[in-house]
Amino acid sequence: MRIIFKRLNHVQICIPKGGETEARKFYCGLLGLEEIEKPEDLKKNGGFWLKIADIELHIGAEDVKNTSKRHPAFEIENVEKVKVYLQAAGVRIKEDNPLPEFYRFSFYDPFNNRIELLEKRM
Repeated sequence: MRIIFKRLNHVQICIPKGGETEARKFYCGLLGLEEIEKPEDLKKNGGFWLKIADIELHIGAEDVKNTSKRHPAFEIENVEKVKVYLQAAGVRIKEDNPLPEFYRFSFYDPFNNRIELLEKRM
C-alpha cells in the first residue's frame, strides 16, 4: 500500500507545565500568532494551539528535561528583517550553516525550543 500524504497538519513543541502565560506572551505577543480553540477533551492536558500559515502549532505542556536537535522550520518572507526584529526583542538567535537555496537562521523560545526560519533565495 502507498500512503498518500496531503499536507503537514501540525507541529507540536513542548513547554514546562504552568508555562502557558509566558508562552502566550512570546508566541501570540512577540510573534503575532493567532491562538485557536483547543478541543475541550484536550484542555485538561495544558498547553494551547496556534494558527501559523496553513498549519497549526501545538504548544504542549509536559515535564521538559532535555534539549534536542528536533525543530520545526517555517518558510517566511523578509527573513533578515525578522532576524533583526527578534534580536531587538532579546530573542536568542542561532546562525545556521548556509544552504544553497535558502537564507536561514534559528531562534529559541523562552523554553529552549528551536524554531528555524527560511527564505528562498532569488
